Amino acid sequence: MKKTLSLLMGFGFIVNAALAQDLKPKDVPAVVKSALTKYPSVSKVNWEKEKGNYEANWGGKSGEDNSAVFTPSGTFVEIVKAIPLTDLPKSIAPYVRIHYNGAKIKEAGKVTDAVGKTFYEAEIKGGDLIFDENGVFVKKD
Repeated sequence: MKKTLSLLMGFGFIVNAALAQDLKPKDVPAVVKSALTKYPSVSKVNWEKEKGNYEANWGGKSGEDNSAVFTPSGTFVEIVKAIPLTDLPKSIAPYVRIHYNGAKIKEAGKVTDAVGKTFYEAEIKGGDLIFDENGVFVKKD
């Protein structure tokens, strides 16, 4: 029993470490913070480390209406801006209902990657669904 409990606790720590980790500003490399100055209207930033990259979150009531992701060397990966659910391409809601057992979309975002390509993000219980600029499903994050 003790071995099973220890294994479960160890697995829980590993899973938790793989998810987003809140960071203090002092724990974010200067080159990453400097890269964020590209967005002069940013204030009250909360930092996370996710999948090895640094994510800056700011704005809105939750403090997460916008986010920008950078590699540890400060290279821009993507920016996500929260949008109303009604601004998602019309094909996304029906796709989610059909393919995700009637799941409800909780939040939506417009994503622009480093090469300027646009994607849409629909958050459901259990993860984020990514769609291309035409509303065609790409992947689940």
